[in-house]
Amino acid sequence: MNYKTIAQETLKIEAQTLLDATEGIDDNFSRSVELILECKGKLIVTGVGKSGLIGAKLAATFASTGTPSFFLHPTEALHGDLGMIGSDDVVLGISYSGESEELSAILPHIKRFGVKLIGMTKSANSTLGSHSDVVIEMPVKKEACPIDTAPTSSTTLTLALGDALAVALMRARDFQKSDFASFHPGGALGKKLFIKVSNLMQTQQLPLIPQNAKLKDAILAISEGRLGTALIVDDEQKLVALMSDGDVRRALLSESFSLDNLALDFATKKPTVCEDADMLASDALVLIEEKKIQLLVITDKEKHIQGVLHIHTLIEKGIS
Repeated sequence: MNYKTIAQETLKIEAQTLLDATEGIDDNFSRSVELILECKGKLIVTGVGKSGLIGAKLAATFASTGTPSFFLHPTEALHGDLGMIGSDDVVLGISYSGESEELSAILPHIKRFGVKLIGMTKSANSTLGSHSDVVIEMPVKKEACPIDTAPTSSTTLTLALGDALAVALMRARDFQKSDFASFHPGGALGKKLFIKVSNLMQTQQLPLIPQNAKLKDAILAISEGRLGTALIVDDEQKLVALMSDGDVRRALLSESFSLDNLALDFATKKPTVCEDADMLASDALVLIEEKKIQLLVITDKEKHIQGVLHIHTLIEKGIS
C-alpha cells in the first residue's frame, strides 16, 4: 500500500474543497462579519462532535484576535448554561448536516431570546439554516475518507471558513501585532513587544571595582560576581571600563603580566552600553548579538550604572 499516494490524494481532495468554496463566498459572509462587528456583547460559538471541537478552536481564535468570544456546548446549554447567552450576544452555530439533535434543541430558545444567529452548515434548508438570521453555506462534494463518510473535507472547510471570519474581523478592526501581543503577554510576541531591559536587568550586587584596582582585585570581582565581568567605575560610580574574563586571558599573555598591574591597563575602555532602560529586551538581544558580547551595561546619559543584562537572562526568559 502506497501511503504517500494516500496522503497526496487526501490533501488534494481537501484542497479542492477549499478552492471550490472560494467561489461560493457570497454576501452572507459579509453580513455575518457585519453582524459580529455590530454585536455589543460576545460571540458565542456552539456545536457538537467534530463541529464542537472546531468551534472551541474558533472561539479561542476570535477571543485572541479582538472579538470577545467563548464556546458553549449545546448539551450544557440545555441544562442551565443558556443563561450565559445575553440579548446583546451573537451566536455562531456550527453543524455540517444542520441536523445535530443537541444543537437543534437549543435553537428555538436562542431565537426566543431574540439573539442573532449565524449558521454554518451545508444547506440553508437544514434545521440550523432555517433558524439562522444569516447562513454561511458549506457545500462539500466529497469527504476525503475512502468511504466518503468521516468528516474530513467538511471539517477542514469549517475550520477554514471560521478562520476567514476571524481574519475579516481583524481587518475590519485594524487589529495589529501590538493588539495580538496584549492578549498573549506570555507568548513569544508578547515578550518581544512588551518586556523591557528594565524588567530583566540585574541591579543588585554588581561586580564594581574602582579604577585604581589591581588585576587580582578584578579577577576576584569577576569570580564573585558570576557574570564573567567586572565593571570599573570612578569615584562618582560612572562606568570607566569593563574587565571581562577574556581581558584577563589576554593579560596573562602579556610579557609584563603581574597580578599587581592595574586592571584598567587591560580592560575594554569603550564597552558597548545601553543608555535607555526602556529599550525592548528583544532589541537589547539584537545589540548583544551584533556586538558579540555576553553582558550589556545599562547606564544613564551621564554614564552612571543602572544595571547589567546578561545574554543568559534573555535566553532563560524566552526573548528572541
